[in-house]
Amino acid sequence: MCPPRTLESMRSPEISRRHLVKFGLGAAALAVALPHGTTHAATVQRTSFRNVADLTHVLGTQFPLFPGSAPFRVQQAVVHDKDGYYGNILNYWEHSGTHMDAPVHFAPNGLYVDQLRVENLVVPAAVINITEKVRRDPDAVVTTDDIRGWERRYGRLPDNAAILMASGWGQRAGSVEAFRNTDGSGVMHFPGFGKEAIDFLLTERRISGIGVDTLSLDHGPSTDFAVHYTLLPTNRWGLENLANLESIPPRGATLFVGAPKIASGSGGPTRVMAVW
Repeated sequence: MCPPRTLESMRSPEISRRHLVKFGLGAAALAVALPHGTTHAATVQRTSFRNVADLTHVLGTQFPLFPGSAPFRVQQAVVHDKDGYYGNILNYWEHSGTHMDAPVHFAPNGLYVDQLRVENLVVPAAVINITEKVRRDPDAVVTTDDIRGWERRYGRLPDNAAILMASGWGQRAGSVEAFRNTDGSGVMHFPGFGKEAIDFLLTERRISGIGVDTLSLDHGPSTDFAVHYTLLPTNRWGLENLANLESIPPRGATLFVGAPKIASGSGGPTRVMAVW
């Protein structure tokens, strides 16, 4: 498994502008995302950036999956020597690798992944680092105190932000055993969000979604998936198995969430990038 990689910084403002024009990112990089339920189009403005971080793990047959998930399979369909071109057939569970949980994943009346508004997929990123807590306790969760501590240092959470938990767990992704961290009783141990933190974010702040560098929005020992059942029915999304979160600033980055546009999908492998 390849480790998370950060794309080389764009050192020249001229290079940044040229890439923005070429790839159409300039009109989206600072999308002013709207509250959920807003019906008019988002306002955007051109900007440039100097840094791009890839927050996506390479998805292959060896990437750790939540227990019970169907395996990720790759079948070579055509090859250059025989067919003149190259391509594969993929067979995978929607929630494989770095991926999105769309609202309908845990909410019968929630939005499918193809129904998510694009302005809620280009959003400010707020990274809450709990690495030190996790070193002491792998079952640690993001708490309301962690959020308030972040705000005392960096200011109030931006409206419509993605709240991302950085725990250092992504470094374990090369090993199924280390990533799941299952004990002798079959209980997994890894960090996640706490329900009280989600309640606070939903009632006291305005967010688009949350993300973690582990297998689940809920921490490993969870049996009730309270975070999933609290967050997703509000038509907000969750990102799991993010990579490289420690490489981006706690505040000031913009997140690009490349959610798959699959009809009636509950989520899917997602390319996630941060720019600042």
